[in-house]
Amino acid sequence: MIDGVPDDLDETLVRDPRESAAVLLDRLAELGWTIAVAESLTGGLVVASLVDVPGASRVVRGGVVAYATDLKHSVLGVDHALLDAHGAVHPRVARQMARGVRDVLGADGVPADVGVATTGVAGPDEQDGQPVGTVHIAVSTPLGTRVDSLVIAGDRDRIRRETAHLAIRRVLAAL
Repeated sequence: MIDGVPDDLDETLVRDPRESAAVLLDRLAELGWTIAVAESLTGGLVVASLVDVPGASRVVRGGVVAYATDLKHSVLGVDHALLDAHGAVHPRVARQMARGVRDVLGADGVPADVGVATTGVAGPDEQDGQPVGTVHIAVSTPLGTRVDSLVIAGDRDRIRRETAHLAIRRVLAAL
């Protein structure tokens, strides 16, 4: 069903999306860290999953839905030349979105501790030469940035929801 997901990820992290979000928020609070979210194909599902949990305001700075390609540049600082060369569905775009949202949604000149970003193709048509189901999830922390590139099978709704859930789980794995 999902290519590129480590086998142990399913075994070590919570499967229920709401429970995963709650565990993540508790972990961030333990660390005293904040989180900022940049979304494209998920259209706000990641940040909505986080703020659905009571007490989310302790750590959630907010979210940016940069659905249009030009917003990835103008709001999140993704390199214009990168977008021109590869389009919005690219691992380096996800990386720059995750880094950029930390700065954009930081406080008093201090970046958010964690930035998470999603970009990809939910369908029904391919985009930027990438097939439906292509997904890039980036997690950026003070320790570095990691991008996971996946192919998720299913319809538009399933791809978007699975990506949102995986993004939360990827942040958990990074902490």
